[in-house]
Amino acid sequence: MEYSCIDTHVHFWKYNKKRDGWITDNMKILQQDYLPSTIESSLKRNGVDGVVAVQADQSEEETLFLKELSLTHSIIKGVVGWVDLRAENVVDRLQYFSQFESIKGFRHIVQTEPDDFLLGEKFQNGVRALKAFNYTYDILIFHNQLKPAIEFAAKFPDQKLVVDHCAKPDIRNKNIAEWKVLMKELGSIPNVHCKLSGLFTEAHWKQWSPADFYPYLDVVFEAFGTNRLMYGSDWPVILLSGIYVQWKSLLEKYMEGIDQDEREKVFAGNAVDFYNLS
Repeated sequence: MEYSCIDTHVHFWKYNKKRDGWITDNMKILQQDYLPSTIESSLKRNGVDGVVAVQADQSEEETLFLKELSLTHSIIKGVVGWVDLRAENVVDRLQYFSQFESIKGFRHIVQTEPDDFLLGEKFQNGVRALKAFNYTYDILIFHNQLKPAIEFAAKFPDQKLVVDHCAKPDIRNKNIAEWKVLMKELGSIPNVHCKLSGLFTEAHWKQWSPADFYPYLDVVFEAFGTNRLMYGSDWPVILLSGIYVQWKSLLEKYMEGIDQDEREKVFAGNAVDFYNLS
């Protein structure tokens, strides 16, 4: 099936104050339910055919919640869930989840972990187990965790890996030099992809201009090329700093000079291949 646009990074939740403690009081807009029905009209208006639903909570319940949503909402083309990759029984858990066609991969919220988390032996054993099930792994880190992420990625040449949100560069303070060097190094590992997502919230919320993002986009387009970049919105988190159409149109404007075929890869084709959505 041909898609014209897949959003590879969307979250859904029924807001729970206790569980969703990361949603602080300066994020009041996120302190409510966000479900497929909340975004469907935005997707339609922006020509988006489907989304990949990505975990926001570290629990198997979250994985099953997203899987259930995918059964009742055809807009969800794939799910990136959570499983305890450090668990002794990780292979059994992956075997269990493999019965659900919509589950395409897994993620851990490494940005809140110690910097060397990705290099832990138990965690790496879990990541090693993904390949047998054709599962992907999403790398969620801050820019200051890039060095261990590079070391981690180099250990898994056969595993499909994608770095979320361009590794969250410090756009707010216009820090780019070290991030640029490390992203180029990460991009030199051929099985690592990168999501064009989550940048609005790394800038000054609602006070950015499109030009703030261009230097960072230049880096990832050079580092990963149009074959390994994927469009994502990070909705509803994006709402802290902007609205859906602003991010999609900013990327479309940035890519105006790029061949149509290459643009189609970034907006859909790469996602279909990476997450096995066809």
